[in-house]
Amino acid sequence: MSAKKNKLVLCIDRDNDLYEKAKISGPIIGREANLDAATKLALVDPTETDANTIFRAIQIYDSIKEETGVQVATLTGSASLGYTADKEISAQLERVLSEYPADSCIFVSDGASDEQILPVVRSRLKIDSVEIVVMKQAKELEKTYFVILEKLKEPHYARLVFGIPALILLLFAASRYLGWGLESMAAVLAVYLGAKAFGIEEKIIRATSAFKFSADRISSIVYLFFFIMLLISTWAAFQTYNTSLESGLDLVKTTAAVVRTLANLLAISFIVLIAGKTIDLLNDDRKIELSKYGLYAITTIILWFVLSVAADWVLNLTPPYVSFQDFLVAIIGSMIMGFAGIWAMKTLKIGVVSKMKLENKEVFSENGAYLGKIMGVDAKESTMIYKSPLGQKLSLNLENINSVGDRVLVKA
Repeated sequence: MSAKKNKLVLCIDRDNDLYEKAKISGPIIGREANLDAATKLALVDPTETDANTIFRAIQIYDSIKEETGVQVATLTGSASLGYTADKEISAQLERVLSEYPADSCIFVSDGASDEQILPVVRSRLKIDSVEIVVMKQAKELEKTYFVILEKLKEPHYARLVFGIPALILLLFAASRYLGWGLESMAAVLAVYLGAKAFGIEEKIIRATSAFKFSADRISSIVYLFFFIMLLISTWAAFQTYNTSLESGLDLVKTTAAVVRTLANLLAISFIVLIAGKTIDLLNDDRKIELSKYGLYAITTIILWFVLSVAADWVLNLTPPYVSFQDFLVAIIGSMIMGFAGIWAMKTLKIGVVSKMKLENKEVFSENGAYLGKIMGVDAKESTMIYKSPLGQKLSLNLENINSVGDRVLVKA
């Protein structure tokens, strides 16, 4: 007689409406917990399809619970969708499977956005069936209309539908006012679309979202100064460009003059920005991230130094003149400074992590895979000892720890 196989009825809320609207965090495991979550979400927003999807998942659970070992669970992602949502869902799935080892699942979804997570689920679990929940009372045209309205509320689609036309109009107006012609507008638009195509835009948004502006934070004054400095840098670069052309400098020297102006002002701006973030980290007791922003500061200083020397070498308008040998010495010195900075920040990070209480915290990789539970820290060897789901004792270098909170995220 074959052993009974466990099955999951798996519901996915990829855009995390459960938290955004009802303040319910995933994963939600069990019939009662899911019923309570769906009811609260439906009361907050009766038009929310995720509530109906969870109800359908509970209905499927009730219909098969007598036949086989089964559990119902709802996983939540992120309002920003994309990589962030998939990473969170992956981590929650690993957690559910560690508590309830299942062989297969019934995937319940309300549409295409949730279905994009199917490959992630399939990599960890066999999918027996996919159930798509459609509201019966919605006619096809009405359904399409409301789906479009809901999608436009999501930042990812809003930036695509409204952001690009807005950027084109803004560039057209600026180009017409400044007399730059359509070529400059096309160049800026091409850079933006390229950044969007290669995922650079999402990385910038994730990086800037770490800098939270709030009236009750001292660092907010610093962030405000940073944005003012950005505007000043843009204005100063434009003035330098006009002055250089009026002085009769060729295109190469004009570019070098603009680069030197931007290097000086932007270096100050980013150092101030990093100082503001450092204040936030100390206030929020997130010292583990100090080494990361320390590296950002060192990188900013190195870039400023190299670009300034390079610009002076190209210009060489007044003494002291900069030779090519001076430029090479600057590059070598910058490399030495970079290696020293990396070593210093690595030492700082290991020192901070070794003093933290990590015992019994769960460990996850960057892509959301559950690795195990921490048993202790070996300060001498600068390693963390953790127990895998299979009972193995494994070690990981402390420098591979990315963040410490309710759980520990590490570089796999």
